[in-house]
This record gives sequence, structure tokens and C-alpha cells, in this order.
Amino acid sequence: MVCLARGSGFDRDFLVAAIVTRATGPGPANAGTGDWWGQRLSAIALTLLGLWFTYSLVTMPGFDHADATAFIASPWNAVGLLLLCVSLAYHSYLGVQVVIEDYVHAPGIHVASLIASRIAHAVLTLIAIFSIVKIGIGA
Repeated sequence: MVCLARGSGFDRDFLVAAIVTRATGPGPANAGTGDWWGQRLSAIALTLLGLWFTYSLVTMPGFDHADATAFIASPWNAVGLLLLCVSLAYHSYLGVQVVIEDYVHAPGIHVASLIASRIAHAVLTLIAIFSIVKIGIGA
């Protein structure tokens, strides 16, 4: 039971803030939930795909251009590499975004950094996808 007597340590402002927060929703503290889940799920995907990729590298007969091209030309390996590249880019993008949001405070540089990060991650991901597909179809 809450004691409402004066001098009892009861904080009326805290109670009002708690009621207002409950009525209006969680506020900005809940805004990053999707990113948090994305980071966790991509980390799980990267763990599994990383284990697959490590096993694939260990069991490859050689590391010359012909062996690497033959590895990527296999449909299952190409799909695995595509998933690895996309998961890695997404995970990296979310991590860099958090670092920029936490440590870049100048408004102009903050926005420019977020835009540059998004563009760089998108371009590098598209280059990786293009390369894997090009080798995969034998073009």
C-alpha cells in the first residue's frame, strides 16, 4: 500500500509521469525494438551461415580461381553466399547505425553519416549479389 502522507517519501510527480506514460504508450524508448530484433536474428543467421561457410572452405579441394568459381557456380553454395552477404550487410548496417546515433551529435554530420552508411551498405551488397549471380549463371 502506498502511503500518501506528507514526508513519507511518496513522489507525486513520479506517479503522474507513470500514469501519463502508461496512457500514451512507451514513447521513444520502444522505437528501436525492430532494430534490436533485426540485430539478434541476423546474428543468429550469421552464426549458422558462418559455420556453413567455414566448413565449405575447409572442405574445398583448393583455393585457386577455378575451385572458387566452381564453388560459387553450385546453386546451393550460391544461395548460401547470397544469404551470407545480405545478412552480413544488414547486420553491419544496423550496428553502424547504432554507433552513429549514439556518438555523432552534430545534426548535419549525423544525418549525412546515416545516409552515407545506408548508401555504402546498399552499394556493396548489390555488388556482392551481382558478382555471385554472375559467377553462378556462368556469364
